[in-house]
Amino acid sequence: MSLFPMKRAVAKGDIKPRGPQMMEYLTFGATLGLSAGLAPGPLLTLVISETLHHGMKAGVKVALAPLVTDLPIILLTFFALVQFSHLHRVLGVFSLAGGVFLLFMGYQTMYHKDMDLNAPVGGSRSLAKGILANALNPHPYLFWFCVGAPTIGKALKTDPTGPFAFVCGFYVLLIGSKVLLALVVGRWTSFLQRNAYRYAMRLLGLALCALAILLFRDGVRLLGWS
Repeated sequence: MSLFPMKRAVAKGDIKPRGPQMMEYLTFGATLGLSAGLAPGPLLTLVISETLHHGMKAGVKVALAPLVTDLPIILLTFFALVQFSHLHRVLGVFSLAGGVFLLFMGYQTMYHKDMDLNAPVGGSRSLAKGILANALNPHPYLFWFCVGAPTIGKALKTDPTGPFAFVCGFYVLLIGSKVLLALVVGRWTSFLQRNAYRYAMRLLGLALCALAILLFRDGVRLLGWS
């Protein structure tokens, strides 16, 4: 599986169907979204604390914050990348940087510290808090510059449905996992302190490391090192 398929000469009877490519990008986006959605960080901590202090509805509002904050980030990073879309070496550097970032995320996910479920919070303005927390978090910017935008740029060259599949897979799992966690915490707070959650995070961390290796491979190819 290659995240960034190279252009091939299309011979008669050798046309690659779009379906598998779309599923490839959908799976890639969904895996990243699930890992990012459940990985400890400012937004997840806020989802949990708002749920504990103000109820599940407040936690769900925080979980929806990326829908507000990420669109400008996506547009900005994609516009910047388009300027270099014809330079394979630049794209190769982005791919390598994305691999490093995913390795870092994988390590953090596998060896995360237990979250403080009793963190103090102020008044209930859950959505505003979530928007502020996500806008000030460097991870969305790093993700879209190093991973998201390069993936969309490559998908556009091979399958018009690829970018849509990647973004949908990413945000459905990113938002959905946080919403689900808010519902779980609202009913079973002890879930976050059980071994099942820790094992799940380690599996997600390993998945991120595997995706990082694929990005490294594509970066090496684009730089002409193989």
